[in-house]
Amino acid sequence: MSKAMHETPMLDQLESGPWPSFVTGLKRLANDEGKPYQDMMVDLLGQLELSYKTRKGYWKGGTLGVLGYGGGIIPRFSEVADQYPASKEFHTLRIMPPAGMHYDTKIMRQLCDIWEKHGSGLIAFHGQSGDIMFQGATSEKVQEAFDELNEIGFDLGGAGPAVRTGMSCVGAARCEQSCANEQKILRLLVNNFLDDMHRPALSV
Repeated sequence: MSKAMHETPMLDQLESGPWPSFVTGLKRLANDEGKPYQDMMVDLLGQLELSYKTRKGYWKGGTLGVLGYGGGIIPRFSEVADQYPASKEFHTLRIMPPAGMHYDTKIMRQLCDIWEKHGSGLIAFHGQSGDIMFQGATSEKVQEAFDELNEIGFDLGGAGPAVRTGMSCVGAARCEQSCANEQKILRLLVNNFLDDMHRPALSV
């Protein structure tokens, strides 16, 4: 039996306008019967409703990583875990996208399957710095999720006091205005600064 949904009158209002709402997506995941992340998403909605009521955020940071890396994970620990225990940890893995944001449907399905197994099912394509944001993992699942993502060719991006992930446009693959090899430039830059992305050295 899954966790009962929390009352979320304020979040419900965000679904009443003419535009798509992120709340609808969160509720879909919270109603995904039998999935390992279902209870986590139910409590996430409860905590988010509390934040709207009190106008206060309840996430605190910390230190969390995968073997050999000092960056790439955004740790989130709940300050109201006593009220919402299933979402007491909601860490984000920042994953480097392919140059030019080129995906095929097979890779998209593999990414979704991995995150459905190890995380909350919530993925953002793409974050502020271009990373794929795999949001909502417990501490024990972060390494497992990364290992599987790494097996299909993906690496962590920059997070924390690190060089952030670079991006390239679709470039010569589709644009007649392209006058350089955008994907090659990005690859050279990433290779050159990879250590500064994975092992943050910019904190004072």
